Amino acid sequence: MLLKLFQRPNCLLNRRNRYQLLTTLLINVISISHGIGIGWLSPTLRKLQSDSPVGFEVKSEFEISWVGSMLGMGSVTGNILIGSLLGRLGSKRCLLFIAIPHSCLWILVYFAKSVEYLYVGRLLGGICGGGMYIVHPIFLSEIADANIRGTFSAMVMLSVNVGVLLGYIMGTHMSYYSIPWIVLLLPLCYLISVLFFIKESPMHLIRIGKYSAAERSFRYYKNIKDSDNIHDQNRAMEEFDLMKIALTKGDPLMDAITFKDFCTRPALKAYGPALVLLIANQFSGLFTMVNYMSDIFAKSGSTMDPDTCTIIIGAVQILGTYVTTLLCDICGRKLLMLVSTAGVAISLTAFGFFTQYAQSHDVSEYSWIPLLLMSMDIFLGNIGLVGCFFVSLVEMFPVKIRAKAASMAIVVCSSFVFVMLNIFPICMKQWGISITMWSCAGVTAFSFIYFTYFMKETKGKSMLDD
Repeated sequence: MLLKLFQRPNCLLNRRNRYQLLTTLLINVISISHGIGIGWLSPTLRKLQSDSPVGFEVKSEFEISWVGSMLGMGSVTGNILIGSLLGRLGSKRCLLFIAIPHSCLWILVYFAKSVEYLYVGRLLGGICGGGMYIVHPIFLSEIADANIRGTFSAMVMLSVNVGVLLGYIMGTHMSYYSIPWIVLLLPLCYLISVLFFIKESPMHLIRIGKYSAAERSFRYYKNIKDSDNIHDQNRAMEEFDLMKIALTKGDPLMDAITFKDFCTRPALKAYGPALVLLIANQFSGLFTMVNYMSDIFAKSGSTMDPDTCTIIIGAVQILGTYVTTLLCDICGRKLLMLVSTAGVAISLTAFGFFTQYAQSHDVSEYSWIPLLLMSMDIFLGNIGLVGCFFVSLVEMFPVKIRAKAASMAIVVCSSFVFVMLNIFPICMKQWGISITMWSCAGVTAFSFIYFTYFMKETKGKSMLDD
């Protein structure tokens, strides 16, 4: 029975899928390291505001918001940079590049003499993240089989969330100066892994005319051996031939992407759901709250330790994205998005009501309620809006403009990251935590209604189809 389970096409340990799984795990080492950089800030920011372990303090709302939001500015830069280089250099070189700014982040953290060091470090960390969010989904969509593509794409955010939890724990329980040197081991291991164990995507190699290398890459990722049954080899290579025909047919000048390609009917139908997905992903506050989680719990009216609550939330995040890896290719993208947006809207509305009530009443007996509501928000948000975000975004667009459109969409998303990270602490101070949470809930409720009527299911969609 176990043998039959391994032989199922959607089993990650299926013989055909093993090198795809290995590649996914290796490239997500940098995702874990990036997640540590995100999670580390939340407990560290509270330390830097009082009893700072370094020679300066971060006290003003201006400094706090800019330390947070420089990640978003860097992310926009990384999106544009990698988006422009991906077609020229290929996925492997771009995967190697993103480790460099991330390593510089931790060097700057260690040698920080003022808050400006953290500004630049977070900017460089954002460049790594922005590049990663471009190259990882596109690379995985090009090497993975359609029936497991959603699972592999969800593993990107699962890895980031593992890193966020590690960052929460390390920032809370380890000394400021010991963390950078420990984390620097991850990008070093990642560089070695990509250099020696990752092959370029066969689709990119076909596009640049390296057909022999493309065939070798295809055989590697589909685990096709010369010793295999000849019938199985021929059947698998038919898939390669179809890919080659689809990517090389027609005149290259005629096939060059023009503005007209962005105005075709399939393209226009994709823009609405893509835009709402971008808005819901960021203005739901899911990513922003991860960065400021300790401050949110400190202001929620709960008497529980904010850093302990933050670590619990980190574990809940991992559970949410793990559930996505199990369900994404079974239940489909749309159902998970609907459950996710509805759950986030309800959780944030209730969180807002609790914090409003806590301002005028003694809620010490109910200090567990903010943790419960935020856990619901983060768990339900991660099973759809976060976990299915990249695979849904890539699959929405027609094949000809997919890479360009997805890259531009992620640039817009990174711009939203910058805006939210910048305004969120200001909104909490000016509006109060309750109205801030209700605003995020309102955006998510609108997204639920829109997805119900206008979002199409893309589960099992071929990457060669519109």
